[in-house]
Amino acid sequence: MFGIDSVVSFVTLALDAAALRQQAIANNIANVGSAGYVPLRVNFEEQLAFARGDLTGAAVPAGARPFIETDAAGATAVMLDVEMVKLAQNAVHYQSLLKALDKHLSIMSAAVNEGRR
Repeated sequence: MFGIDSVVSFVTLALDAAALRQQAIANNIANVGSAGYVPLRVNFEEQLAFARGDLTGAAVPAGARPFIETDAAGATAVMLDVEMVKLAQNAVHYQSLLKALDKHLSIMSAAVNEGRR
């Protein structure tokens, strides 16, 4: 079972990854049509999948931090419509994470406030 700090740490890290993803996608969109441009992507979910065995519930796995890298697999030209879809998906993902964090903190707040009565 994950502790309160672990849940907040995971969601905060996921929000950081989504913010970085927004930057990478914006950079890709800005370079649509640029000759020789290699698209950027965020490496985060891969790290979590790799560290899945290390998830003991105590904290975020050591070294699991989002970072921007070049997308070697995506060395083809950047397609604007694909990047716009990624941008929309990332925005929805970010908003969902914020709502989940808000709900989690609201539940914790209600538990604390009910305990004071």
